[in-house]
Amino acid sequence: MPSYAYFHKQFVPLSEAKIGIMTHCLHYGTAIFEGIRGNWNSQQKQIYLFRLKEHYQRLHNGCRLLKINLPYTIDELCQITVELVERCGFQENLYVRPLAYKSSESLGVRLHDLDDDFLVFAIPWGPYLDIDKARCVVSSWRRPDDNVIPPQAKITGLYINNALAKTEAISNGFDEAIMLTSEGYVSEGSGENIFLVIDGKLVTPASYNSILMGITRDTVIKLAQNELGIETIERQIDRSELYIAEECFFTGTAAHITPIGEIDHRKIGSGETGEITKRLQEIYFDVIQASNPKYLEWCTPVYKK
Repeated sequence: MPSYAYFHKQFVPLSEAKIGIMTHCLHYGTAIFEGIRGNWNSQQKQIYLFRLKEHYQRLHNGCRLLKINLPYTIDELCQITVELVERCGFQENLYVRPLAYKSSESLGVRLHDLDDDFLVFAIPWGPYLDIDKARCVVSSWRRPDDNVIPPQAKITGLYINNALAKTEAISNGFDEAIMLTSEGYVSEGSGENIFLVIDGKLVTPASYNSILMGITRDTVIKLAQNELGIETIERQIDRSELYIAEECFFTGTAAHITPIGEIDHRKIGSGETGEITKRLQEIYFDVIQASNPKYLEWCTPVYKK
């Protein structure tokens, strides 16, 4: 089934949405992106976009960092996205990619005196880490500090850092990388936040550990507290704590909740999916498919009944 894009303020077939080879963001990474999941509920014959407003709030914040003038409110961005996905007509899990970018066909390193534009498209996309549990390696590539490139915004140019770590991990026979801060504390995966289970509590890197403040991360913190009564501690995590954690898992819009079975050739716990991880997975998948009435405000339906 062909897909569509919202491009140059209109809906067009995805195959027709093209940018010129001199476009500024292509050369300098001057763009902000988001990743939004559309989750197919086969019983209800409905796609639910998960935490749509929160994603566009983060996009707005990133645009302020890059001096991108985004001519849409958060509500307008949500409306555009719902209409786009409805036009696509998919009946499967999908991924929505908005991009706010420096659109001038002009070379030269800067953020000022450039035109801005916005696009969004949707494609079918199954599991990002298509595995039961991940085999991970601590990467030789470190995460940049906030005063190098702010990691709390999804700046396209920043993701070369993630790409270097991911390819290094895959080339060495692992599924995913775990990156450290410049000071040697645990930061995140190449495209995911990370959680440890220590003494029955969740422990995750704090905002000052060069992490993206993930929306799935926030979801898991809330679900762990509300549904399981489990506290989350946000703090610096030493590398050695990875190896002795009772459980470990990734979170992310693309990755959902992915258990980690091994890090640096060391089993995490038993090497199987831990009990807390398993319970969080079950709760989370109910929530994102709008099967839990307590969290329906997080789920935006696409198709009109």
